Amino acid sequence: MSPVLAHAHGRDCAVLGGGLIGLAIAWRAALGGLSVHLADPEPGVGASTAAAGMLAPVTEAHYGEERLLELNLRSARRYPEFVAELERASGLPTGYDTHGTLAVAFDRDDRAVLAETAAYHRKLDLESTPLTGREARALEPMLATGVQAGLLVERDYQVDNRLLHSALLAAAIRAGVRIHRSRAALIVENGRARGLRLESGETLTADQVVLAAGCWSSEIPGLPPDVLPRVRPIRGQILRLAMGTPPTLTRTVRAMVRGRYVYLVPRAHGELVIGATTDELGFDTSVTSGGVYELLRDAHEVVPGITELPLVESRTGLRPGSPDNAPLLGETVLPCLIAATGHYRNGVLLTPITADAIAALLIDGALPEYAAPFSPERFGGLS
Repeated sequence: MSPVLAHAHGRDCAVLGGGLIGLAIAWRAALGGLSVHLADPEPGVGASTAAAGMLAPVTEAHYGEERLLELNLRSARRYPEFVAELERASGLPTGYDTHGTLAVAFDRDDRAVLAETAAYHRKLDLESTPLTGREARALEPMLATGVQAGLLVERDYQVDNRLLHSALLAAAIRAGVRIHRSRAALIVENGRARGLRLESGETLTADQVVLAAGCWSSEIPGLPPDVLPRVRPIRGQILRLAMGTPPTLTRTVRAMVRGRYVYLVPRAHGELVIGATTDELGFDTSVTSGGVYELLRDAHEVVPGITELPLVESRTGLRPGSPDNAPLLGETVLPCLIAATGHYRNGVLLTPITADAIAALLIDGALPEYAAPFSPERFGGLS
């Protein structure tokens, strides 16, 4: 038996949350020898399956988030091995796609922002290639003639987040994770997390509890005040259209349209995902006519032909935002309670590295150095 498995043998872990993050942690922890329970009333109905699945550390790099960028890049590099192992373990596809990402701009101001983005990439030695509008349209012929400039990021990929979730659920079950389709409250005894109490009254006693409930992480019954900074819900409305043959696009297109952002993500099975709006209205998950209109209007500016495509779904997801919009990874001030939440717009991208980091903490008792800057303790005293 390996040292890791010997160390982990016989220990119990309870994971609260059955999205991508929670399932990936449960799967990795079970592979490491832990006895794992996971509680979620409807695994995958939240942000995990509402997202577009973009793996875009370079395209989404922002000033002042260089530390987060390092984590994003590390997770992007981890993805090929992660999905290969997951597909073997589950017997299911993940829709991992390496066609790359094309950012485009329309008017003079949009072009200036794109040029500034390219300069930022050069400063950080990130790979991207500036294109003229004509060169961008040569790559994606359905782009509007109004596209004036492009930026090709060949290593910003995508994964089908819904397929990924299905594969993680199957792999977790095969690895021995016990799934409880129930809401749960945190059990705290003698000043430490001691497990979960299900709606039925059943208790799941555990040596360690992982809080991976996305934007609901601060709302869990039984969670003492001031254990976590508030993880707030950030609503995003998203559309799914059915493409014909040949496909409307072959790679992800991220556009700035007169100061407004929109992305279009083509799936291999013929779906085109368009997103996403951003607003903070609490836990409201309603789809608004204004949100649908804005997305279709801006997407039409990028690819006029989308008006002929059937609209097959409109829905919302609630992204979990932390005070600094970076994830909370690691031990909390409540002993035996571990946080894995607050991923905001990077939840799909950060799934592999979050699972690795939290599983290492659960099994070996230490958070890897690359995840240390994202400890909940970075916020100091909570109010």
